[in-house]
Amino acid sequence: MDRDNTSTKQQIARLKKLAEASEDKPLVMLNINRYRPEVNFPAGQSYISYMEAITHSVEAIGGSVLWRAEVQGSVVGNLEGFHELLAVWYPSHKAFLDLPNADGAKEMFRYRKTCVEEAHILELPEIS
Repeated sequence: MDRDNTSTKQQIARLKKLAEASEDKPLVMLNINRYRPEVNFPAGQSYISYMEAITHSVEAIGGSVLWRAEVQGSVVGNLEGFHELLAVWYPSHKAFLDLPNADGAKEMFRYRKTCVEEAHILELPEIS
C-alpha cells in the first residue's frame, strides 16, 4: 500500500509559525522509516544513495545526521515492519523548512519517494 509521506497544511503552518518566532531553537527530527522491499535495506544501492543525499542536503543547511539505528522489533504499539530510526539535528525550524531548497535536495527527495514506503517524523527538542 502506497502511503502519503508528506506533512499536512496544519503541520507546515505550525512549523512556519515556530520558524518566524524570535526564539526559534535547534531541534531534532526523529524519522521512523519503513522502506520498500526493492530498496533492499540496509545494503541496497538506492538506500545507500538516499542516506548520502540526506547527509549532503542536511549539512548544506547547517544540520547533521546524529545517528541511524536499525529497528529490531516493536515492543508496544503497531510499528511492526519499520526498518530504521534516523535522528537529524537542525539549527532551527527555519533551517528544517529550508531543506527543500538545499543543495542536492531534489535528488534527496527523489530517493525518498523511491525508497520510503511509510514514514513518521517526530519533532523533538534539541537533545543535549
